[in-house]
Amino acid sequence: MRYLKILLLACLLSTGMVAAAQDFSQYTYQTFSRKGDTLRYRLLLPANYKPRKKYPLIVFLHGAGERGSDNNAQLLHGGEMFLRDSIRQNYPAFVLFPQCPVNQTWAPMRFDRDSTGKVIRADFPLDGDATPPTALLNPLLDSLLASGKVDTKRVYIGGLSLGGMGTFYMITTRPGLFAAAFPICGAGNVAEAGRFAKKVPVWIFHGGEDKVVPVEASRAYHAQLKSLGAEEKYTEYPGVGHNSWDNVFVEPELMNWLFQHKK
Repeated sequence: MRYLKILLLACLLSTGMVAAAQDFSQYTYQTFSRKGDTLRYRLLLPANYKPRKKYPLIVFLHGAGERGSDNNAQLLHGGEMFLRDSIRQNYPAFVLFPQCPVNQTWAPMRFDRDSTGKVIRADFPLDGDATPPTALLNPLLDSLLASGKVDTKRVYIGGLSLGGMGTFYMITTRPGLFAAAFPICGAGNVAEAGRFAKKVPVWIFHGGEDKVVPVEASRAYHAQLKSLGAEEKYTEYPGVGHNSWDNVFVEPELMNWLFQHKK
């Protein structure tokens, strides 16, 4: 199942320089530590936040190019979207942007290469431990849910590229947590889609001309979920390459679709 050409190419598609030029000061700087490891993240409070009220939680997983330790680059793609008044006022929620360290991933992955080093197969195993950043993300989510400030029936997750793979991994391994998901130009273990098929509604996005994560990855999920009778939507953008997230961030129905779902 050839889902990726060269995952590392995604690292070259973006840098944190643009993120640094934008005003993301409304996202607070936070860290979560356990057993000597630390996960950096940014958190956006709901508009007109009321401490005694419970709000939905949106988790967004960035791509390979935004990995690092500056706790800023992960906001490059998607950070501005959740600051828009049209979204903040109409869909008040906590928005969590964790940052994956360099050379790590949100989902476990294994690559088979030919004699030239070219990736000819990518697998997403579910039988081992979570990757270090996801092993921290899970207890972070648990702690946020235990705080009493989050509506535990309205936890959503999305992500792009490497984060789209993480999104599929998270809903596959924790289908009881998420009320809906929106993976963008991602890939994953399609054979195990039955674990979340009738538990987590999914809206999948991909560019039809993606040269980094081939569109066949999302098409395979679409076909599998449809055969399983899942609640799913699939949007493919003809002629669009890897940066299909630009189209997703202006999808007029995305937030409405997301917030329609509860556990």
